Amino acid sequence: MIYNDTIVALATPSGAGAIAVIRISGANALDIANSVFVSHKAKELLKQKSHTLHLGHIMDGEKVLDQVLVSIFKGNHSYTGENTVEISCHGSTFIQQQIIQLLLRKGCRMANAGEFTLRSFLNGKMDLSQAEAVADLIASDNEASHQIAMQQMRGGFSNELLQLRQELLNFASLIELELDFAEEDVAFADRSEFEKLVGRIEFVLKRLIDSFAIGNVIKNGIPVAIVGEPNVGKSTLLNALLNEERAIVSEIAGTTRDTIEDELVIGGIGFRFIDTAGIRTTDDVIEGLGIKKTFEKMEQAQVVLLLVDGYRLMVDGLAVVKIDIEKIRNQYPLKPIVVIINKQDLIPTENHTVISQELTTDNHQPTTLFISAKNKIGIDQLKATLLSFVNTGALRNNETIVTNTRHYDSLLKALEEIQKVRFGLATQLSSDLLAIDIRETLYHFGMITGEVTNDELLGNIFANFCIGK
Repeated sequence: MIYNDTIVALATPSGAGAIAVIRISGANALDIANSVFVSHKAKELLKQKSHTLHLGHIMDGEKVLDQVLVSIFKGNHSYTGENTVEISCHGSTFIQQQIIQLLLRKGCRMANAGEFTLRSFLNGKMDLSQAEAVADLIASDNEASHQIAMQQMRGGFSNELLQLRQELLNFASLIELELDFAEEDVAFADRSEFEKLVGRIEFVLKRLIDSFAIGNVIKNGIPVAIVGEPNVGKSTLLNALLNEERAIVSEIAGTTRDTIEDELVIGGIGFRFIDTAGIRTTDDVIEGLGIKKTFEKMEQAQVVLLLVDGYRLMVDGLAVVKIDIEKIRNQYPLKPIVVIINKQDLIPTENHTVISQELTTDNHQPTTLFISAKNKIGIDQLKATLLSFVNTGALRNNETIVTNTRHYDSLLKALEEIQKVRFGLATQLSSDLLAIDIRETLYHFGMITGEVTNDELLGNIFANFCIGK
């Protein structure tokens, strides 16, 4: 994939604003920009140094389109690795359109989604995993996802893999060399050192694969299902968490008939709260569909909040609550369950500890909190509890966390192949068969960083970028 043409796109969000930035990149970027720009100091853009700013006007013949500030980035010193010009103009949509149409008439082509970053990758300015991190950085909406994207964009993930890949490649070269001297029965690769390397690669791959479990939910938000019987205060709890009237609250049971979702950032981590329909036996078809969705959302959730009405608890006792906990635990044994007793003012404080202990089932004591959703009491404690379920130690230690499904898939395949290599070493497999498994491992490493690519793969990745990046 070699691009010799010059592309243009709006680099700032579409719509009116104070300013807009129009980006041009390609071999003729400077020439095209120079043909429409008149400097206030009569400067020729072609003669100016890289990383300089120039004030002037964009001219369409004798017509002045706007007063602009032009930034120049030459060759390998630009984001794309080729001549790039950025025109900062006033944010009128009319002005934006006029300048872009002028540049198109002068020889530019409208950029495809992600084409500036694609050119950066093709010109060796970044590897493929770093390029994908650019899209993640743009999409990040909380501290944790931002930190992961920045770490990957700086090359933390790819550097770790590249080092292992290079060491494996060195051993692969020696084993391939042995094949040339098969008749002499000469061993160039130290098998004991190779076993140590394979063990280290396997350890790193497993650590990266394990990190995907937390990385994926941090990137997409941790889903939390709020479940319970009708009219126990689920919608009131959602509103209290979000600090806004997001869900309809009514004394009529069964008000929520569909799931309501909204996001909240707690301690830099994104949580997606799902207010579900109350679980009960009903003849109402619509409400029944809502209850069915409740179980679907519970399955998708990482954490389940079981909300209990404090008044009914005092009247009916703990038996029903224990049954609900057992049902959820039997169906989803690995999901953390937080039992939330609402309307805490109706329950004497001295009973809180006793209730928590009595909710223990099969040597498992669920986390139990006492709150008042209506009065917003205990909400901060609930947020702290949710945050405690997230293992952010890797973030604090600046370790690599995998968030990309494509990377995860390649890591799984690389692990499978390196385990074949380890088995081959243990069983003294011949060098030619060992070399096949090593090549496959190297192939999957290369798929992550971009040493191995094809047009279809790149098209799929960069199609998800915004235009202008």
